[in-house]
Amino acid sequence: MSITLSTRLRDVSGSAIRDLLALTARPEVISLAGGLPGTDLLPRERIAAALAKAAADPAAIQYGETAGLRPVREVLAARESERIGRAVAPTDVVVTSGSQQALDLVARALLDPGDPVVVEDPVYVGALQVFQAAGAALHAVPVDADGMAVDVLADRLAAGLRPRLVHTVSSFHNPRGATLSAPRRARLAELAERYGFLVVEDDPYGLLAFAGPPAPPVAGFGERVVRLSSASKILAPALRVGWLTGPAPLCAAVERLKQSTDLCTSSLTQLVAAELLADRAFLTAHLDRLRAALRERAAALTGAVAAVFGDAVTCSVPTGGMFCWVEFTDGTRPADLLPAALDRGVGYVPGTAFAVAKDLSAAARLCFASNPPGELHTAVERLGAAWRASAT
Repeated sequence: MSITLSTRLRDVSGSAIRDLLALTARPEVISLAGGLPGTDLLPRERIAAALAKAAADPAAIQYGETAGLRPVREVLAARESERIGRAVAPTDVVVTSGSQQALDLVARALLDPGDPVVVEDPVYVGALQVFQAAGAALHAVPVDADGMAVDVLADRLAAGLRPRLVHTVSSFHNPRGATLSAPRRARLAELAERYGFLVVEDDPYGLLAFAGPPAPPVAGFGERVVRLSSASKILAPALRVGWLTGPAPLCAAVERLKQSTDLCTSSLTQLVAAELLADRAFLTAHLDRLRAALRERAAALTGAVAAVFGDAVTCSVPTGGMFCWVEFTDGTRPADLLPAALDRGVGYVPGTAFAVAKDLSAAARLCFASNPPGELHTAVERLGAAWRASAT
């Protein structure tokens, strides 16, 4: 059957990461590909108890308010107020089906086809797809060890660029692993005020710092910031509970669009997430355990990469989050190596999947969160075997 698709859909690239999940789901493959938190690290017993409690509440099995259940928004508003250092009202919170939906709704609320949007390069693939679907004109700004190169953005703004949005994964960047430095956060907020754009601060990993407190959000430096966050990386992806906070007119517009998308986010999982996020004693202990485990896994992966590949790669040193970024220095192209790696039982995401304007053909993203240290060592050994075979 012949079907004519919309022009907007034809402009949306497929996600190499989502496509890889089907291949890496095979039991013999150790996946370093998807940004999946380790199932063994998620608080299943606590979630089960909260689920049983929520199921006894009649509100949990009924439709809810499109913007989210009021008690849930109160919990989230309190958390966001504490994070950014100023009061966030429950009415300035919209609960979404994961933070990806929040990003999509923000783009639909603010962008017309052809509107300029600044993205990072390498870019979070989900953001790339959202902005492509909106028909945005993308302007790429590089990412280095201190996050988005805000000085490059400033030069382009001075030269006349006027974006509607600037998107950043501010903490433990996906895929680069970097965290936007405090001076750059302050300058980005100042540029937003000066030039009138909105910053979309995508922050699913901010609580996963291996040492010290979380970095202060960009929203703590100015009010022209839309914050997106999620329970997926710290509690469970299957809850599908995300949220956004931002200016009241935007929240109202997002709520109106969400009415036509899914009516409301699951009341049942909202109540589960809210109970766990409001339980400070539980959440503090859980996050401490989670961060310690991720720190151990990051060390295992980067140590194995150094031992197996030596000077043939450079590898980022994670300070939090879920990812490390490797770049081959010997001419290896990870996209070409991937079929052989999968044959040997290991998957990863080539850097080309995240490229906007830069040549990332020598790079790859490795996720250390999904597997324990022993599995990570095995995965890197398998990758090294595929790499050595490709050189013969």
